[in-house]
Amino acid sequence: MQAYARLEDVGLIEARSRSGYYVRARPSPPAAEPAMSSPPKVSTEVNVASLVFDVLEAIKQPEIVPLGSAFPSPEHFPNEKLNRATVDAARRLSVWSSVRDLPPGNSELRRLIALRYAESGVEIAPEDIVITCGAMEAINLSLNAVARPGDIIAIETPTFYSTLLSIQRLGMKVVEIATSPRDGIDLGSLQNALNSLDVTACIVMTNFQNPLGALMPNEKKRELVGMLAKANVPLIEDDVYAELYFSKVKPQPAKSFDRSGLVLHCGSFAKCLAPGSRIGWVIPGRFKSEVERLKFISTISTSSLPQAGLAEYLKHGGYERHLRGFRQRLSEALGAMTNAVTAYFPAGCRITRPQGGYMLWVEMPESIDALRLHRLALTERISIAPGPLFSVRGKYKNFVRLNYGHFDAKSTVNAVRTLGRLSAGLMR
Repeated sequence: MQAYARLEDVGLIEARSRSGYYVRARPSPPAAEPAMSSPPKVSTEVNVASLVFDVLEAIKQPEIVPLGSAFPSPEHFPNEKLNRATVDAARRLSVWSSVRDLPPGNSELRRLIALRYAESGVEIAPEDIVITCGAMEAINLSLNAVARPGDIIAIETPTFYSTLLSIQRLGMKVVEIATSPRDGIDLGSLQNALNSLDVTACIVMTNFQNPLGALMPNEKKRELVGMLAKANVPLIEDDVYAELYFSKVKPQPAKSFDRSGLVLHCGSFAKCLAPGSRIGWVIPGRFKSEVERLKFISTISTSSLPQAGLAEYLKHGGYERHLRGFRQRLSEALGAMTNAVTAYFPAGCRITRPQGGYMLWVEMPESIDALRLHRLALTERISIAPGPLFSVRGKYKNFVRLNYGHFDAKSTVNAVRTLGRLSAGLMR
């Protein structure tokens, strides 16, 4: 009976009254992928804050099915082990930790982070790492270190709205660069922007880009780093999803190809282990002194206890075992959500095929307004992330980002079925 329930939840069989269970009709062929984005080749100011906060407010409500969330379910994480590790660390925490953990941060945690890079073949020294309050602080510090108000930042499009908020807050402009849902930022378009505009820095998610899920091949990362080094333009690499890969080999960061110190590599435990700890880091290359200075000015230091607790867990907590199980669950959830979207959304939808992370980007027929769908979905206690969140120009009006990292099979399939019905009602 549990097997029947599971198969029904993911849409493979259906129950018929007084008759039993039947295999559903053969699913449709896989949907096509969305095309590469095609933004205008000019810079612009950023103004997305009001829409972002409107959507984020809905995600806080516990009764909402959080398909619009930017985080996976906290139930995926080893919370009890993390709590025990933090308690153990607290017992041994020196009264001098608040001084010793001033930037660049807890020395043991930096050593363990550097060790994880070494295990995947990337040489990073502990002294190269600066601990931050999450990846967003790492990105903010990096932006402040390399650019000033009014400067032009090259970004992927679509791109994560928190990056847009950071750029907006700092008074900088952006030039949006065409981006493929399969392998990321288009290097030809980026080169054109470098040739025609005074680009100060570039921000790229190289592994499982949010919202597309795109994964840049290693050779393309190498070419990206070389192109920017030739132009003397810093690369801020947002690599928070690197641990959530579905293949057998962890993807390399662009930082591994950096020979000039121009790559500021940002990471975090928020997406893969401990969202509540707000512990991230930046490997800022030649900008390390400036980043440390800015860190001290902005928050003085990152809280000592969460750093010590994470270090304790990484030494004894079975992090790799947790990640293996987490990746497997996310991979299964992606398959189930893709099947559900294919089955229940209107014909003609295009769906990305991420190789990691937990975001699915869906292009719907042009007549469907994602913002209207967002408002209708909230009345059904479902949140989604409408496409205009991910562009400075309010583009992607018929796109939505769906989070499969909260995947509870029955509630999510039901939510996708409801979204499909609402979408069909918006078609003209």
